[in-house]
Amino acid sequence: MNRKTLVLPAVVGLLAPVLAACGGSDSGSGGGDAIAVGTTDRFIATKDAPAPFDPAYAYDVGSWNVLRQTVQTLMMQPKGDGDPVPEAAQSCDFTDSGNERYACTLRDGLKFANGDKVTAADVKYSIDRARAIKADSGVFALLSTIDTVETQGDNEVIFHLKTADATFPYKLSTPVAGIVNPDDYEKNKLRDGFEVDGSGPYTLSTEVKNDEVVKATFTKNPNYKGSLKVNNSKVDMVSYKDAASMGTALDKGNIQVMTRTMTPEQIDKLSEKTDGDVDLVEMAGLEIRYLAFNTNAPTVKTKAVREAMAQLINRAELVSKVYGSQAEPLYSLVPASVTGHSNSFLNKYGDPSVPKAKALLTGANITTPVKLTLHYTTDHYGSATKKEFEQLQTQLNNSGLFDVTIKGAAWDTFVPAERKGSYDVWGMGWFPDFPDADSYIAPFLDKDNFLNSPYANAKIIDNLIPESRREADRLAAGTSLTEIQDIVADDVPILPLWQGKQYVAARDDVTGTAYVLNSSATLQLWELSRGVSG
Repeated sequence: MNRKTLVLPAVVGLLAPVLAACGGSDSGSGGGDAIAVGTTDRFIATKDAPAPFDPAYAYDVGSWNVLRQTVQTLMMQPKGDGDPVPEAAQSCDFTDSGNERYACTLRDGLKFANGDKVTAADVKYSIDRARAIKADSGVFALLSTIDTVETQGDNEVIFHLKTADATFPYKLSTPVAGIVNPDDYEKNKLRDGFEVDGSGPYTLSTEVKNDEVVKATFTKNPNYKGSLKVNNSKVDMVSYKDAASMGTALDKGNIQVMTRTMTPEQIDKLSEKTDGDVDLVEMAGLEIRYLAFNTNAPTVKTKAVREAMAQLINRAELVSKVYGSQAEPLYSLVPASVTGHSNSFLNKYGDPSVPKAKALLTGANITTPVKLTLHYTTDHYGSATKKEFEQLQTQLNNSGLFDVTIKGAAWDTFVPAERKGSYDVWGMGWFPDFPDADSYIAPFLDKDNFLNSPYANAKIIDNLIPESRREADRLAAGTSLTEIQDIVADDVPILPLWQGKQYVAARDDVTGTAYVLNSSATLQLWELSRGVSG
């Protein structure tokens, strides 16, 4: 087979109007016929984050990709895109006209991997546990519209919501709603370490060195009863210290699939090759990158400082110099391909302008140059992140209005510092919890937002988010969603930068790569199988 780029259709535009979601090893696939998948995601247990794989805590794309293989949810995103479909559930539906009562019937014969029966009581236990623990990751906020969870017999679960929430089926597809065995997960305490026990398509075993997973092995669960067809018996996920070592492993055949995060240079090289035994698959993606502000910090507390940064940053130049055709400028928290998007920042600020930025600072009596430190993570989003922040630094400093330094930190240091409020300005990426505008708004702007941001807008929280969730037809939510995005552009608690595509590289004897990632960057390892090379 010639080495080529397979471009899949942009399916995000199907974001259906209704209801329908953040060191290394050179070891290869190991024994048997395991398919080896490389990643630069790191899974580390620390004092600040001792339970990276507990569904009640995990809230990053890497950990969620582990949980989606192992812990069942009542609903799941379908193979392509669109409305969520039943998984552990046989059926789920709103049973009232106001979208405030949601009832699910479990599939017959559900079992945890150890053979224990899965019951409605286990579902209630799991959901109530995540809501009660309220982990500092903020993931529990996805369940914030739940009032009470009721069971009827062993197979019926009824969710009574505080307010109408047409996005609720999506939320039941996220790992925080994963079903866990009460025998393995204490009610009021997170489960430390890397053990995961569930009823999903795979069981998990890990190879750990220095409190870090270097290889995760997913073995087909013989007790799995769900909607998925599992096309392989075993997958090894191997964690590499950087994209270069992951690429070398793919070239040598130590791994068969390479996922996040490849460098722009690797993607360009694979795109240009016309021969060889590796295919690059390009897929629609919903990843965004942004700057976040601690709006209580003295350096950026004055809105004019944040507005001036929004007025100066040249997104097109940033994307062109760092990511090329692999990303696009973003002028809102909601990506351009998602229903409800509005170019609010472009509408307010127009093209980058030093005179306009200077006028904003002068009008607020801000002395220039404004000294700031921009913080970024060195290892979570790939090596291009440093280049991105060097460009941001150059753009802001060349204006003469800012004196910016940049500082990088490893993810396991970066996240606790951000959550403790140690940074005034920092860069983050976001992979949606589900493919709907709500997943780009509520996690940032609602109560208990995952950034632990001091910014709070009463109109957004009390009126506009609830209004948007009442609309089962997501097009009809556009008025509320647009107003939210306009407020964000006015207040600038967050500054969106770009949205990106996603890529998978795989040796040509592996099939199923077209569906191994969905638009929300969810790994679907069950789609992979071995084919015939040539």
